[in-house]
Amino acid sequence: MAAFTSAAFYLLLLLGLSQAPLSVSAGKILIWPGEFSHWLNVKVIIEELIARGHNLTIVTHSATPSVRTTPSKGYNVDIIKVSHTKQDIVDGLEAFIKYWTYDLHNDNVIQAFLKMKKQIDVLAEQNENFCRNLFAREDLLEKWSKEKFEVLLTDPMNMCGELLAQKLDLPFIISLRFSFGSAMERLCGQLPTPPSYVPGVTLGYSDEMDFLQRVKNVFFYLLQDIIFTLVAKTQWDYVFTDLMGKPTTLCDTLGKADIWLIRTYWDFEYPRPLLPNFKFVGGLHCKPAKPLPKEMEEFVQSSGDDGIVVFSLGSMVKNLTKDRANTIASALGQIPQKVLWRYSGDKPDTLSPNTKLYDWIPQNDLLGHPKTRAFITHGGTNGLYEAIYHGVPMVGIPLFADQPDNLLHMKTKGAAVTVDFNKMKSEDLKEALTEVINNPSYKESMMRLSRIHHDQPMKPLDQAVYWIEFVMRNKGAKHLRVEAHNLTWYQYHCLDVIAFLLSIVALVIFIFVKTCKWLFRKCCRRSSAKSKKE
Repeated sequence: MAAFTSAAFYLLLLLGLSQAPLSVSAGKILIWPGEFSHWLNVKVIIEELIARGHNLTIVTHSATPSVRTTPSKGYNVDIIKVSHTKQDIVDGLEAFIKYWTYDLHNDNVIQAFLKMKKQIDVLAEQNENFCRNLFAREDLLEKWSKEKFEVLLTDPMNMCGELLAQKLDLPFIISLRFSFGSAMERLCGQLPTPPSYVPGVTLGYSDEMDFLQRVKNVFFYLLQDIIFTLVAKTQWDYVFTDLMGKPTTLCDTLGKADIWLIRTYWDFEYPRPLLPNFKFVGGLHCKPAKPLPKEMEEFVQSSGDDGIVVFSLGSMVKNLTKDRANTIASALGQIPQKVLWRYSGDKPDTLSPNTKLYDWIPQNDLLGHPKTRAFITHGGTNGLYEAIYHGVPMVGIPLFADQPDNLLHMKTKGAAVTVDFNKMKSEDLKEALTEVINNPSYKESMMRLSRIHHDQPMKPLDQAVYWIEFVMRNKGAKHLRVEAHNLTWYQYHCLDVIAFLLSIVALVIFIFVKTCKWLFRKCCRRSSAKSKKE
């Protein structure tokens, strides 16, 4: 009996081990991160990879405003010297954000394009400097080749990580939410994007478009493709070719990615086709709320039954014009809730006692607090997902980039109200807050999205780490890449097949017409001969 019990135990243990998720022994991972909120997402993945015993090396530059380069962080850091400074990057981004936020709507399309291109060129020049200085470091390239890395994780906010992977012959994974209007995913990743029901990012449409909207959506995609292709060819293709010493294009290089980690999920996205190597990991940074600092908790508790409103315009917007700040502060002073506002600019003249300013707030912990009634946000993906995770309805004040599109998704799903940053009056913001807080439908809609978010077979962070380790275990994931990468544009759209079929149809019609003419002439001759004979 004892022998049977022992055998049964080992059998059950073997079965248990066979059902356990596959893991990978501690491996070496090279990481090329982005900045600001992009860094925050990759940082969460880095911490989890370190906890699982992996050896990580971060590649960054001497002017990074975000990446932590101290050895105590648990990862190795290789820093590339660049000619610009941290302040140059901050100034460039602030100029870009300021123009998009305050002045873009005052210019026509051509003026806006030229001004934005000028600002983007400054950022691209800094990125190129980083890239060229990296490839000039032959000592580092040789060191990395000898270290036998198993995978590279890159964020295309900073181009060149994908080129480094190609140089070192490494499989690589891309992490992103928003590229150039999704053109990167569409053109380089070959992600199917039917314009009939997949609206262009920044266009302001949902997946339910009428005829004229679909017409505009088609032209929008065409314009995006043209601009992206021109930018790639004029700014990056020659750089990639120069650094690799052979013809190399940005899009072909990006298209070699083994996995694309997309920082959204079906709680946010409209239903659309995906490819096997595109994986949703939206909300990977979200976690249960922790207790608030004592002083902050006391202020929150002082709100009584009315509760609190959490307000943040993200890590990149630290200041507002005096007029906008006063408009917002005046609106906040007219609601019964207490407001915690992350703001480091000058104190607004209209600030009321119910509103407290903070240089920094524990946003996730505040959104998870039971007294939180609403979240005022610019629509950044990180804050948006923390609100979804904790089920907090939103008032959106979109400022730039993907933020209007993000908040449109939430508005379409019934979980948010939006106001125009430049046109709103105090009354508009107050009414939006009153509507979101007092109308239970917004809370119900957000709780539905929250249930969808939590009802996943694997947590987003575990999903991201799983696919990184999957690529390491299998030395790539090329079996998940569609054959579309190897087709020309006319083959992809079957234009050669259509031309072939049209040729056959034309040939059949030609033969049919010729045959009919021949039969008609023959019949006419017989009829003529018969008439003469008679």
